[in-house]
Amino acid sequence: MNDHLTDPATEAFVAHRDLLFTVAYEMLGSAADAEDVLQETWLRWVEVDLAQVRDQRAYLVRITTRQALNRLRTLKRRKEAYVGPWLPEPLLTAPDVAEDAELAENLSLALMFILETLSPTERAVFVLREVFAFDYDDIAAAIDKSPAAVRQTAHRARRHVDARRPRTAASPHETRAALDSFQRALVTGDLQGLLDVLAPDVVFVSDGGGLRLAALRPVVGADNVLRYMAGSLVKAGGPLSGEHVTVNGNPGLLLRLGGEIDGVLAFRVGNARVTDLYYVRNPEKLTRVESETPLTSR
Repeated sequence: MNDHLTDPATEAFVAHRDLLFTVAYEMLGSAADAEDVLQETWLRWVEVDLAQVRDQRAYLVRITTRQALNRLRTLKRRKEAYVGPWLPEPLLTAPDVAEDAELAENLSLALMFILETLSPTERAVFVLREVFAFDYDDIAAAIDKSPAAVRQTAHRARRHVDARRPRTAASPHETRAALDSFQRALVTGDLQGLLDVLAPDVVFVSDGGGLRLAALRPVVGADNVLRYMAGSLVKAGGPLSGEHVTVNGNPGLLLRLGGEIDGVLAFRVGNARVTDLYYVRNPEKLTRVESETPLTSR
């Protein structure tokens, strides 16, 4: 056992494991697929001659990126057959992720939902450059493109993402206040209270994966969202409770119906009102909402 622990390949892999998982998860939006990618990365890593490796971290990320790209193309076909909108798998995260504002923004369900609109290569480049600050040469080596091509792809992906995300982010205090108001109104069934905290052009995206009842397309506008949520509350048929949790580094609610987990609700807030709601109900995506998953950009 001691020999295993002091093996250089094992030590390097363990030292960077959280980073490799975060890279794979950010590219795939699925913890299960990210774990599979890490297993594939390990199998390739133990075959590498470490004496020839200049930067172990960069080399491990390169292997992970290639495996994640292969998996992403397969996952794309799976998502095309998915019932309703596909949302990333929510992860319960530690406070240190929330304290890193840039990492928390990049890991938010809102941003990762936008990343779904990128091509696999664009997503890989965006993630490595914008989230993990890798230089163009390292990214080029990871995806087998020239640095010039990577620069063009990075510019295109950044422009695409920036066009879809809000220009300004709400303060933590503003987000918490809106979340408190929303939770209170939802749990008590206060429809006017819900309407008061929703932005007029709020967008509600729910993911049941065909296993739980969910809207098959985004619901847009405060009145429509209110009607949908009111109907859902009527159909619930049991006491609803909401627990404050940190989801992907951001404030969220873990909703329980009759004591059983019903789903995870993530938010985006602007001007003291909820502008976007992301509700993951698919039970296959709720396996990591009761214990923390370590994520890091370093």
